[in-house]
Amino acid sequence: MALTDKSRTRTKKTQVNTEETGRLQPQARELEEAVLGALMLEKDAYAIISEILTPESFYDKSHELIFTAIQNLAIQQKPIDILTVVDQMRKEGNLEVAGGASYIAQLSQKVVSSAHLDYHARIVAQKYIARELISFSSRVAGKAFDETNDVDDLMQEAEGELFEISQRNVKKDVTHINPIIKEAFDLMREAAKRTDGLSGIQSGFKDLDKITSGWQNSDLIIIAARPAMGKTAFVLSMAKNMAVNFNIPVAVFSLEMSNVQLVNRLIVNVTELSGEKIKNGQLAPHEWHQLDSKVRILYDAPIYIDDTPSLSVFELRTKARRLVKEHKVKCIIVDYLQLMNASGMSFGSREQEVSIISRSLKGLAKELSIPIIALSQLNRSVETRTGRDGFDAKRPQLSDLRESGAIEQDADIVCFIHRPEYYKIYADEHGNDLTGKAEIIVAKHRNGSTGDVLLEFKKEFARFQNLNEGRLIEEYQSRVNSQANLIPAERASSRVTAPQSEFNDVPF
Repeated sequence: MALTDKSRTRTKKTQVNTEETGRLQPQARELEEAVLGALMLEKDAYAIISEILTPESFYDKSHELIFTAIQNLAIQQKPIDILTVVDQMRKEGNLEVAGGASYIAQLSQKVVSSAHLDYHARIVAQKYIARELISFSSRVAGKAFDETNDVDDLMQEAEGELFEISQRNVKKDVTHINPIIKEAFDLMREAAKRTDGLSGIQSGFKDLDKITSGWQNSDLIIIAARPAMGKTAFVLSMAKNMAVNFNIPVAVFSLEMSNVQLVNRLIVNVTELSGEKIKNGQLAPHEWHQLDSKVRILYDAPIYIDDTPSLSVFELRTKARRLVKEHKVKCIIVDYLQLMNASGMSFGSREQEVSIISRSLKGLAKELSIPIIALSQLNRSVETRTGRDGFDAKRPQLSDLRESGAIEQDADIVCFIHRPEYYKIYADEHGNDLTGKAEIIVAKHRNGSTGDVLLEFKKEFARFQNLNEGRLIEEYQSRVNSQANLIPAERASSRVTAPQSEFNDVPF
């Protein structure tokens, strides 16, 4: 028995009581009919809209059942027409519920042309998203009125659910190759204009930049290490290089340290005063002068810090968009990945949650077209690993990434920080001194080569720097001090020139 129009109007779980709102749910029943009719008339119509619509996209229950039958026929690679759809629905036991064979036949009569099928399907999809958002806001409002619910838990749940809705409905059209070729050539021309030979954002570590050609837009870069290796010191040194040396706006999301603690680390980095003195303020007069003169480079530097604890991927996405739009941020640093959460979503294990987080970070990097650098912990296997060659035994490997192999899969670049000195290894296999040295191991590079980079690590100043950078600065300062003792005539004939390197901007 065919259903009447009234009985076919569905009451879905996403529908809000119209008596309460005084408004009907967003819907386009005529377009739903036109889409279904076109699917049964045009041979390739389903291929056009298969990524746009799902059965839940249809407001009318009978339309959802008909589309489900069409979808099942497509999966079985069977022809889709009125007869096959009727037969499929009869097999599924939904034919009469959906209005019978006569109603399905009527749908094909409502199609004037299938030329606008894609456009009509997108309108149906948009109405579905609107209903989802109305349902979401109604549920949140209902729970917010319930005083037994914890507000913080409710916010986390709401963030997660809204993030799921947005992820389900993110679609991107295919693009013809021609404009992409033009974009690639434009990027090559821009890179050719640069004197440093790089195509991405400079880290300030010249040997690392040679391997990566700079951090590239849309890339997810994972910097991983065991505790006490200096992960935060490394990215802060890099953030200082980017913002101060190259005037590149950078954002740091610190889930572990407060913004004051993070800035204190930066102050130690640039002033070369001990962290303890910076915290307690017990500085000698000359140290106050040193602090005042050297900290000036941090003022007005385009560094933006967010210390929200237990940051969710949804919150990060919202804040990152705002930072890029309002402050033109070119790089985002997250310290660190394992402290993030995918709030409001349910997972069978922590590994699954970390997988969602890493996938979301990669998606965000692509969406904003900027590099995202995320710190990550390594598991304990590094500490327990032994071998005949103690030097190599302690070097991190991709399998040491903690909690999820998806991190390795999603990342475009994976770098490890390794300080042999920490494991009481003071020389390499060739007898070279490793005291105060740190290896940056580029273990994965999706679009380039891998390799190792050796940097100096100044533990007392929480600073990573290029090899010999400290020596160049010390020599420069020594010459400045020597010149200060000369009489004016001698000083004029003995001008000191700063070392010609990337360190020229170091203030003295």
